Amino acid sequence: MSERSILAYFKTPEEAEGVARKLRVLRAIEISIDRFSRYGGTSFSSGVNPVTGNVARMDSMTAERAHTGILAAADTSASGMSHGGDGGPTGRDILLTVILNSESYDQALRLIEEAGGMI
Repeated sequence: MSERSILAYFKTPEEAEGVARKLRVLRAIEISIDRFSRYGGTSFSSGVNPVTGNVARMDSMTAERAHTGILAAADTSASGMSHGGDGGPTGRDILLTVILNSESYDQALRLIEEAGGMI
């Protein structure tokens, strides 16, 4: 049996989890759900205003990786005098990665698209 992979983007972890449950029924070999951000690390995103992208609190400058806080502080969106620049990942920042058998591939694509995922 050959394997295929799918990378799908969602707006919320709950959307991705719902699809992941259905993909497990299809006997997916591997399923991973991750959030990504402009600078990496997961702690940074909790200190950012999701509407404007501006840094909301100074404690957001401490993150899992040392460079994450530095990059965030140097960004134009950290300044109250800026419109925020080009922006980073917005909307679909949840990545669902699936590895499954080729026989289930088309059905998995349909499930993801029906759930609002972008492939």
